Amino acid sequence: MGFRKNTALALTGKGIEDRQFVRALARGLDILKTFQADDRGLSNAELAARTGFPKPTVSRLTFTLMSLGYLHLDETTGRYALHPHVLSLGFPVLRQLSIRDVARPLMEDLANGCGGAVAMAVRDGVNMIVIERARHPTMTRVPLDIGIGRELAITAVGRAYLAGLSVLERADLLTDLEAHYGLRWPAINAQIESTLNHFKRHGFTISAGDWDPDYNAVGVPLRLRDGTRLAFNCGGSSNLIDADILPALGIKLVTMVEDLALTQDLNPHEVWRGT
Repeated sequence: MGFRKNTALALTGKGIEDRQFVRALARGLDILKTFQADDRGLSNAELAARTGFPKPTVSRLTFTLMSLGYLHLDETTGRYALHPHVLSLGFPVLRQLSIRDVARPLMEDLANGCGGAVAMAVRDGVNMIVIERARHPTMTRVPLDIGIGRELAITAVGRAYLAGLSVLERADLLTDLEAHYGLRWPAINAQIESTLNHFKRHGFTISAGDWDPDYNAVGVPLRLRDGTRLAFNCGGSSNLIDADILPALGIKLVTMVEDLALTQDLNPHEVWRGT
């Protein structure tokens, strides 16, 4: 898996030249974001390679983060890992999203009915972060834990998020995505345009093998009254959810999101579709 250097600084470029911007803090957060779910500890040299930061800077950052309890050092190997204390940062966010508790039973019903998985996600840079999920017991091949990230541009859930934005908001995000993907962007953008056109006609997005050749899914956005933008997807391995049944699955996901909208006193006929 490739890693883009200076991720946080690149994705928040609008304010980094302001005199109030604390670059050391941003770099410390970049260190925390560098760790991946399948890592078994990272050395300072590996962190420097992934972030592009000088090794002495990385050493100071990891020492500070370890002193604050956010990193754990294995003194035998000299490798750092995220400490569970990091979870204290995310838990208040999840608790504020009370819609998760309301959505979970609806998501479980749909997941069990289709034999796949249903996820609720929010945007994090060029990724979508899963904040709630439900899956059929047989759905085990694809990891779907809370906190896991999925590429926004090539997944049904990410494209649903795009579909739920205003024209100006979408244009800004597409500019960020173009910078992120570089030479890959023309092909990815063509897929996005196709699925956005599909969304305008049918009310849901589709990703048939775009994220993973053996994974098919549909997506639907939802904007809450406070402006929070969510996106949902429903899908599964191609041997369980064939591309041919995605249109029917999309209708079921739209129905689920509209039912959820009713619980939030939102008009189900005005579920956010973007403009």
